[in-house]
This record gives sequence, C-alpha cells and structure tokens, in this order.
Amino acid sequence: MNDLSRQVEQALSPDGLLATAIPGFSPRQAQLEMSRRVAEVIESTQALVVEAGTGTGKTYAYLVPALLSGKRVLLSTATKTLQDQLFAKDIPMVRKALGVPVQVALLKGRQNYICHFHLERALREARLPTPRDVEHLHRVKQFAMGTDRGDKADCSGVPENSPVWSWVTSNKDNCLGGECPNASECFVNKARRDALDAEVVVINHHLFMADLALKEEGVAELLPACDLVVFDEAHQLPEIATHLLGQSISTAQCQEFLRDVLIEGRASSADAGDWDGVIRPLETRLKDIRRLVGVEIDAARLTKTQFAAIPGVLAACEQFELGMEQLIDFLAPLAPRSESWVKLQNRAVELTTRWQAWFFDLLGSQSEKDTQSVRWVNVTAHTVQFCDSPLDVSDAFAKLYAEQPKAWVFTSATLSVKNSLSHFTLSMGLDESVDLLLPSPFDYENQALLCVPENLPFPNESGFSEKLCETIWPVLRASDGGVFFLCTSLRAVRLVGDFLRQRIEEQSLGWQILVQGDASRAELLEQFRAADKPVLVGAASFWEGVDIRGDQLRLVIIDRLPFAPPDDPVFQAKSDWVKSRGGSPFQDLSLPDAAIALKQGAGRLIRDESDRGVLLIGDRRLVEKGYGKMLWRSLPPFKRTRDLAVAVSFLSPSRLATSAS
Repeated sequence: MNDLSRQVEQALSPDGLLATAIPGFSPRQAQLEMSRRVAEVIESTQALVVEAGTGTGKTYAYLVPALLSGKRVLLSTATKTLQDQLFAKDIPMVRKALGVPVQVALLKGRQNYICHFHLERALREARLPTPRDVEHLHRVKQFAMGTDRGDKADCSGVPENSPVWSWVTSNKDNCLGGECPNASECFVNKARRDALDAEVVVINHHLFMADLALKEEGVAELLPACDLVVFDEAHQLPEIATHLLGQSISTAQCQEFLRDVLIEGRASSADAGDWDGVIRPLETRLKDIRRLVGVEIDAARLTKTQFAAIPGVLAACEQFELGMEQLIDFLAPLAPRSESWVKLQNRAVELTTRWQAWFFDLLGSQSEKDTQSVRWVNVTAHTVQFCDSPLDVSDAFAKLYAEQPKAWVFTSATLSVKNSLSHFTLSMGLDESVDLLLPSPFDYENQALLCVPENLPFPNESGFSEKLCETIWPVLRASDGGVFFLCTSLRAVRLVGDFLRQRIEEQSLGWQILVQGDASRAELLEQFRAADKPVLVGAASFWEGVDIRGDQLRLVIIDRLPFAPPDDPVFQAKSDWVKSRGGSPFQDLSLPDAAIALKQGAGRLIRDESDRGVLLIGDRRLVEKGYGKMLWRSLPPFKRTRDLAVAVSFLSPSRLATSAS
C-alpha cells in the first residue's frame, strides 16, 4: 500500500476526515475499494475502468485520492449540470473536509460565456422578434455588469433556449481573438487562464471531445500538464465522441454567419452595395431547406438517401451553395478594410468548403472514407445539421492514450454488460486497463419491485402506447403521483401525455402532469420536485442524470426496451460496419447498448437507502424472448413479478409508510 492509499483509507474511515466534517457521511466498503484503486493508478500511467453501482459514492471515491495526491487533475462530467454541481458543491465540501488548499477552476465551451463584444453589438443592432426577447437581452446586460465569470448558467431569468444567447455569446467562427476590442476583459480568456493556474479543472465530455478535435487552446493546452484524467458518467463518451470527432455543418451556423455579415456590412461598409439584397436570398434558401424537410418535424435523424429523396431539398441546397460562392466573391474586395472582413471572408470559405464536402458525390459510389464514417442529417425544431461521423472512435482514443501517458479513470454506474466491461473498453480503445465492478449497497430485494405485466401487446402493435396506459392504469392510480413515465420516442411521449392528461381530467385527480416539450428539462424537474403529486412523461434526456430521492418518486415506467431505431442512420452504418467484420449487429451492438440504456432508466427509481418503489417495464419481450434474460440480469436484483396486483400492493400507502419508518 502506497502513502496515498493510506491517506485515502484514513480519510474514508468511520472516524476519518469526511465522517467528521460532512453531515450524513457513512463509510462504504465499495467506496473505499474504488478510492484505493484510484490512488494506485494515480502513481502510474494505467487506465482504471470502474462500474460503481448507485449509492456507492463514486464522486467522493475519486475526489479524495485526486485532491490528496497533489497532482494536476482534469475532471470531466457528462453534462454541464453535473459539472456545475461538482465545482460548486462536491469539490468544495471534500476539499474543506480534507483541509487541502487545492485551487479549482471550471471550464466550459466558449458559447457558455457572455461575450462583451457581441453583447454590445446586440444592444445596438439586434432586431428581436418579441418583447420577451428584448427583456432577456437587458437581463443579460445587467448580469454582465455584475459577474466575475460571465457564465450564462448563473444568469437567472433567461432560459437556456432563449434566442438571445446566440446574439451575446461567441463561437470559434465569430470570435475576433486578439483583434477584439474587449479582449482584456474576455470571460473565455479569464476562464482559460484560471484553468491553466489551477490544480484541478472541471470540464465536460462535450468540451473535451470538441476541443480535442479542433485543437483549440482549451483542453488541448491543459492535457499535457495534468497527471490524472477522470471521466465521470463515462458510458456517454463513445456516443459523444462519435458525434464530435467527425465534421458537421448546420443551417443555424450558416444563419449566424449571414447575420454577422449583414450587421458588419450595414455598420462599416454600407457603400459596398445592397446588403439586404445580398443576404436575404441566402437566408431564404436556408429557411426553404428546413421547410422542405417538414415543418411538423421537431426532431428526426435521416440517412443521406432519405434526405436526398425529399422533393426539392437538394435543389435548395445547391442554390445556397451557389449563393455562398457568389458571396465569397462579393466579400473579397472588402478584406483590406478591416480584420473583421478578413475573418468573415475566411468563415465564408470554410463554411462553403464544409458544405461542398458533405454534398460531394452524395448518391455516388461509396469511397474508402465513407466506409469509415457515415453522412447523416439531424433535424431539430429550427435547424438542419449535416453530419459526417466516424463509425469507430477506438483508434482515436488509443492514439490519445499513447500521446498523453498519464493516469486515466473511467467510471459510471452503467458500464458493464453481463458482468463484463469489455463492451466499453473495446469501444474506448483500451487494450489494457484495470477493471473493477462494484455492486450497489442498496437492498433492492426489499426496496424495489420489477413488474413486467402479462397480457400486454407487443411494442410493434398498433395503438401500443394507449393500450399500455390502459393496462397499467391501476398501478398509476396506486402510486397517486410521484411517477416518471420514460418513453423511447418523442411520438410516444406525446401519445402517453395526451392519454394521461385526459384520464386525469376525467377522474378529477389532483395530479400535475408534466410532459417533455411543455418547458425546458430543468424547469420540468424543478416543477416535479415542487409538486405534490407529479407525473412526468419524458424521453431520452430524462433517462439519466436525474436524482430524485424519497417518496417524491415511487413509480418508474419504461414503455419499451430501448433498442436503437433500426432506421437510425448512425446505427445502420455501424451495423453494416460490424457485419463487414464478421460480427453480429444485434449481439455486438443493439443488445449491449440497450442493456446500458435500460440500466440508466431503471436507475432513476432507487437513489437512497430509504427509497422504495416499483419499476414497471411495458415490454413483454423482456421475459418472453431469449435475449430478455440478459437484459433483466443486467438490472439491479429487484424482486420480480408479472402480476399487476402485486405491484399495486407494493405501492400501497401502508407499505410505503412502513418502508419510510
């Protein structure tokens, strides 16, 4: 046992520093085991992969050795919400308990910080469509005058999806860099300076992967100087890397560029021509592309063939490309006037090049490059994104480990499939790693019940969502609220939400129904926590990263097994890639991914030693198909039943009260 391991053991002992300083802290053997392993790899250049079951206390398990080591540490989380929690709550608490004067910094992507230059420009130039947007802009102005960090997460009263944020933040395309008149007070530069001076830096996976791909002066500059990298919620890394290590261009990026050209043209070069006449036709082409895809679609993933088959859309894309080429010629004479025009000219060339690269030989024969990546289209409510994603990211990670020899820690509550971590380690290019599986300390046998009701339709049958709701209504009534209804598609969210709204109204129940899309994720969760009898219906974003404890959440319903849609373009391409190498897409891809996703959804139910509730899965394949056994064996060891009456009894007030006492 090395010195660090001994310090860790003392800190986590029943009478140690954490037990003394942190209210409610109780020593856990699994937590201590994980912490010892982290301490061991810190002194090496090894990789440690740890699945730590819910309730293990994995955050403290890696923070204690990391802070005691005296090493430079990079901590990466799955979301900005978890990143903020780690920086503002967990690290200060552990640092104070240990008494170590460690300097900690928070670093996010550029678009999370107010940009003084763009804020001032917005106050002068922005033509905002609603009074609410104008109010948001002035709230941002007041916030910017009093903040030291400029992090938009700290700006109250302006929702994350407000269109104002695109006006008052910068991105890699429109940042003026050293030429910016506000460079000395730049919040991004300050955050990066703080990160370079700190011993511990907290980032998120999206920033890590995007920065690594672009080699910006952020994470890429921090990596060589750190000794330990910890990825919490590491199960998300392969998917995030797939999206961010590729190339993409979106209509939103192009719209922002055109907006910047129009503003600069009006402000400094009105003599050059009719700027509205130059820019508006290009903006119209971008709107045409989104309209042709389908205004009723608020989220979709299309193959390149599906996209190309939409009537008129390729013609609109070609017209936009021609317009951009003409715009490049129009901007060329303006470059000598200012650095701003040089940057806009460079942006025009880069955007046009990326647009042409995606559309080149769109329906032609597959090149060698195409066999290593997939071109696909991501459609959201307001934008169309053209993506070119790698099918295998393991080589990129293997190269990273070789170039950056240091200690790497990957941890999550959901990494294993059939008690093996190989699915994760292979996808992450980890040829050699120290693997550790730590079970949850919760008494699942007595705290929770898994119910897969009999007599349900199969998920592919017509009207499945409505029939499921009708069948399981007695369990919903028994819960009397405190429900998460997790769906595998946004369409199912709408169907279930409509059914429950009508039924709740018909029976005059005092439940508050919350449906994804009615408000932001953060707002819905805040309303859920504040409500007396809430029922939340949501899709993917609610399957993980949600921690609701106690009687507030006592029933989690999962509508169907979370297999990737067979027509998903990335899944299709990966399936073909797996088959070309002699593998089985179902066994090697679909089943492992579904097992991990199912564990994440199930993990919303029991978050504390005193929690109690029912997990109801409305997909009979879990118990009637041969592969179902592997899926439910990947779940915590709940007591199981197919009888709805047993689930109703488990949720009875007397049983819940007995458990709580």
